Parts: sequence; C-alpha cells; structure tokens
Amino acid sequence: MAQPITQLQQARAGIVTPEMEYVAEREHLTAEEIRVEVAAGRMVIPANRVHLAANLEPMAIGSAVTCKVNANIGNSAVTSDLEGELDKLHTAVHYGADTVMDLSTGSNIDTIREAIIARSPVPIGTVPLYQMLEELGGEMEEMRPQHFLDMVEHQAKQGVDYMTIHCGVKYEHLHLTTGRVTGIVSRGGSLIAKWMMAHRKENPLYTHFEDLCDIMRQYDVTWSLGDGLRPGSLADASDEAQFAELDVLGELTRRSWQRGTQVMVEGPGHIPMDEIKMNVDRQIESCQGAPFYLLGPLVTDFAPGYDHITSCIGAALAGWAGAAMLCYVTPKEHLGLPEKEDVKQGMMAYRIAAHAADIARKVPGARDRDDALSRARFTFDWNEQFRLALDPETARRYHDETLPQDTFKSAQFCSMCGPKYCSMKITEDIRQMDAQGELVELSELEETR
Repeated sequence: MAQPITQLQQARAGIVTPEMEYVAEREHLTAEEIRVEVAAGRMVIPANRVHLAANLEPMAIGSAVTCKVNANIGNSAVTSDLEGELDKLHTAVHYGADTVMDLSTGSNIDTIREAIIARSPVPIGTVPLYQMLEELGGEMEEMRPQHFLDMVEHQAKQGVDYMTIHCGVKYEHLHLTTGRVTGIVSRGGSLIAKWMMAHRKENPLYTHFEDLCDIMRQYDVTWSLGDGLRPGSLADASDEAQFAELDVLGELTRRSWQRGTQVMVEGPGHIPMDEIKMNVDRQIESCQGAPFYLLGPLVTDFAPGYDHITSCIGAALAGWAGAAMLCYVTPKEHLGLPEKEDVKQGMMAYRIAAHAADIARKVPGARDRDDALSRARFTFDWNEQFRLALDPETARRYHDETLPQDTFKSAQFCSMCGPKYCSMKITEDIRQMDAQGELVELSELEETR
C-alpha cells in the first residue's frame, strides 16, 4: 500500500495529523472527532503541502464545524493589478474570509497568484481553466487534455489549496439547458460546453478524472467539484440540467475518495427560498455527505447592486440547512469586477449569514458574542459594544455621527431615543424599583386605596 499523503488517506489510516490537531483547537472539538469526519469525507482540510510549508493556517470545511465563508478576488482583462489584488486579499482576510479564491482571468496571472499565496494565511482556491485559456490566447477550441493536466500540476506546485474543476458537465446534458432563461451561466461550464460542441466529444475533464486525481493527490489539493450547469436565475432553479449534473458530481465524489483525494461539491447560485433546504438535502444525499459549498444563493433576481443582500438571505438559510461553506456575493455581482469596498460589503453580509446559521444550528459557543454584546448594550457600555461588533469601526462611526463627544461614551441613551425615552433606561428603573420593594401586585395596590 502506498504511503498515505493526503489528509483523507491519513485519516483513514487512523493517523491524526498536526493539521487535524490545529483545526480541533480552532473548532473546540477533539482531534479524533476531526479525524473521523475527514475519514468519512464529510470534512476537508484544504492544505496544499507547498502552502502549508510556508504560511498556511489550517482550517476545516464540513457540517461538524462552523459555517465558513469564501471571498472571490482576481483581476480581469480590463481592470485590476497586483497591488489591487493584494489589497483585496488583505481586506477579505481582515474581515473574516476563511478561504479566498483567485479568479484572475487577465494578464500576469502567475505573478499575482504567487504573491497572493505568499501573503495568505488562509487557503487559496482557483479555477485552473481560466489561466490555461489565457495561455491559449482565449481560444478554448485549441485546448488539449494535456494542456489542462499541465495547468493543474503547475498551480499545485504554486501552492493552490483547492481547485474548482467542472468535471460534471457531460455532453449528453447540454440539450437540457437550451430552454433555460439564462442558459449556462458558469464561466467554466460554458467554456467546457463550447469545447464539447466544437469537438463533438465528451468533457475531457470527466474522461481524465483519474489523471487529475493523481496530480492533486501528490500535493493534497482539495477538489471543489464545480457546478457548471448551475442555474443563473430563479426561473432555472432546480431544473433537470442542474440535477443531472449533481448526480454526476456524486459519482465523481466517490471516485475521488477512491483515489485518496479530498473533495467538496459546489452548489447553485440562484434558488427561491422555499427550495433551498431541498437543494441542500439532495446534495448531501447524492454526494454522501461531502461538504457543500454554495455561491449565495440569491433568493431574488430583481436587485442588481444589492445582490450581497439578496444572496446572504439565501446563504443563511443554506447554512442552517447544512451547507458547509458560503461563497460571498458582492454588490457588484452581475455588474462588474468588485473593488476593495465591494469585498468588504460582501464579507460583512456573509459573516452575518454564516454566524446566523451557526446560531440556528446550535453550534456550541456560537451565540456567546451576541449575548455579551446584548449585556453591554443594556448597561450602556458603548466601548464594549464597539469592541464586540462585527465591524467595530463602522459601529463607532455611526454612533459618533450624532454624539461624537467622549462624554457620550458613558451616556445612558443614544441619539435615537434621547435621555427621556430610552426603553432600556426605563427597564433599569423598573428593576431598581422592584429591588427596593416598590413594585407590588395590583391587588395589593387596590387594597391600600
């Protein structure tokens, strides 16, 4: 038997790795509990050995741990550069991104990615197809399977921790998308479809799946099986094309485990609220509990510019239903490449969604910070409220816009109610009256009249 290399192989061999121990401490679980989940395929620890040897802080994605958030960054052919992407990386990590995907499609991709990996303490994900296509001059039809295999190995050597690869899009399913409102919206899925139509052949990422597993196993790169036929609108949600691909992803999940590679599965980005739980349940069943990684999902399509809000509603529901990681959506979704402030807004929305999901799932300790902030709010400890806030700078700024003086940091009111109409101050007065015996039953008051 070959020496176990990946976290999955070691977990199945009964080995508790240093990364499992690190994750266990972060998640307040035992190392053995982490090992069992990884061995079962219900948890992944995306940790390329190259990145791990540099600066990576191991983390876990799975239903047994806290719900995670991914932030997308990356340049395009029309905007952004190295410094801009590093600025986005810093912003994403500062505001709590658990992983970051570099989706660069423009020039200088290698330099940007190497700098991102060198500076990132969190796992970095990619879509290898994008860089391969850039090197082919944008001519997807020119791709040969070896081009893609070489790019996966190249990025694995760079230290990429997980890769989105659209292996589940099959030729026989393309006709199922022709009646959709928005067709194939996945960039990777549409490119693979374009190749298959040009060559009248099966998806080479599907036919070379074992070869890809062999490359990824060497570096312990985690699969993120891409949903190339995901719906791009509510009108197309939960359709035959989406679920046909999901069944293939279930097959590939099992094949990846057989080859000793870790795997998570990507999910749809547009789902009506009433269909979210069904989608999560169906993925868990089809993919035997492999971690589910959702983009959004958006629960309405009519609010461009506010899709970080429409999607974080669906994200909270998906996390509650069992999704293991949520990919943020920024206000720029469907409109343009996000900038630094868009990254922050997306992260804020999704940290709220993931945290709300953890509370709903009764994750131990998830509500501790909320309860501490509530106590500080009731006692008018403004500085403690700011400290505990998800975004302390914004909380302080909003307070100080109307009451900036230091004396108001100890005031028992805010600018909304003022000193005479504060419900919490009135409640405290009631408590003091009760403590002094001044509150009596109504019947006692009537007897004294």
